[in-house]
Amino acid sequence: MNSSFSHPVIIRDFGICSWSYIFNNMNHFTNVRNQHTIDEIWFVEHYPVYTNGQIGNSEFRSSIHNIPVIPTNRGGKITYHGPGQQIVYLLFNLKRLKINIRRLLSFIEKIVLNTLYVFSIIGNNNINPGIYVENKKICSIGLRIKKYYCLHGFSLNIKMDLRPFKYIDPCGDKNIIMTHMYNIKKNISFHNVKNVLIKNCISFFNLTCVSIQDVY
Repeated sequence: MNSSFSHPVIIRDFGICSWSYIFNNMNHFTNVRNQHTIDEIWFVEHYPVYTNGQIGNSEFRSSIHNIPVIPTNRGGKITYHGPGQQIVYLLFNLKRLKINIRRLLSFIEKIVLNTLYVFSIIGNNNINPGIYVENKKICSIGLRIKKYYCLHGFSLNIKMDLRPFKYIDPCGDKNIIMTHMYNIKKNISFHNVKNVLIKNCISFFNLTCVSIQDVY
């Protein structure tokens, strides 16, 4: 951060819920917030869903293998969300945090790389956007900046059914193979990974957590 001042943040844990519910609430939060609104970070698992970003193929059908495909306003192309994948939505005022999109992406990558390292998993960001382990993608990043407000965020595959990724070209790249932390560490705990992610988000973005709320 450019300043030693720590900004307040509210952490919300939604458990598992529908993508549309979070999407609607996230956009509403962004539309009504002002310069005094405290930033929030939302931790969510979604029921199975494909989301297609703004540069994705607009001709995708409404479902793939009975999993709905929903267009969204984030960057990027098509990806899959499902139980066992931790999604972290960053609802930030970037102007107040004094970070640009490049630094935001850098912080996200460092958060995920450090989280993996805590569990003795070595990741890298040298291939394409996102984080990879053994040349397989384990984390996807998709953001939207509205004025200087950030929404959407990143997803980390912890212990999930990876088969739905095989029905698409993840992030529009047919060569991408997806993986999850469970492939490397069989004793992985979703709860423990979430707690490390929370700590890393607070640390790397130089935040002070004023509240952690379970929404489910």
